[in-house]
Amino acid sequence: MPTIERQDDVLVLDIGDSENRFHPDWLASVNAALDEVERAEGPRALVTAATGKFFSNGLDLDWLAAHPDQQHDYVASVHSLLERVLTLPVVTVAALQGHTFAAGAMLSLAHDFRVMRADRGFWCLPEADINIPFTPGMSALIQARLTPQTAHEAMITARRYGGEDARAAAIVDHAVEESAVRATAVRLAQAQAAKAGPTVGTIKTRMYAPVLDALRAKDTPEG
Repeated sequence: MPTIERQDDVLVLDIGDSENRFHPDWLASVNAALDEVERAEGPRALVTAATGKFFSNGLDLDWLAAHPDQQHDYVASVHSLLERVLTLPVVTVAALQGHTFAAGAMLSLAHDFRVMRADRGFWCLPEADINIPFTPGMSALIQARLTPQTAHEAMITARRYGGEDARAAAIVDHAVEESAVRATAVRLAQAQAAKAGPTVGTIKTRMYAPVLDALRAKDTPEG
């Protein structure tokens, strides 16, 4: 399950060492960690990382199939997490050491910056291949955080981007060796820790107001 620790002015949220799918219990643990980030005082920034082969494979489709009556509430909880990360009153960096797919890729886009492993692992929006359309809120997030050309290609073709390709497409900001992913993310976050506070939160909220409106609407799930 997700854990959080502090390294100087950086809070490092490790979201797990499995596929890190968005099970309701996982979502609750991540939100509890974000509560700690928001309660913390003084300079601070957030790095979201994972351990193992995956950063995150997105929605827990097995859980969703077993609980169809909870679909709308579940999607709303996923949207709420994306909204929360997008507007956190601290600078956020996603450290992508492994595969980053579907809602996991969207979670990475909700961060201010992204660092990805250069040599292995893919960033991918597979919805076109698995026949599950994006919700309007998810579409809005992707289109707000990627260039129009990259968003179109990623959403329509389900292309799998390696680290260097993702950097060239401006999906991620840095592509580095596996051993440097988390350290690079922490260094980037540390440099921006002094900006923590309501001003940064307000800037993000106003910048992404249309995305937030879309995420707050009731939709149907993606992958």
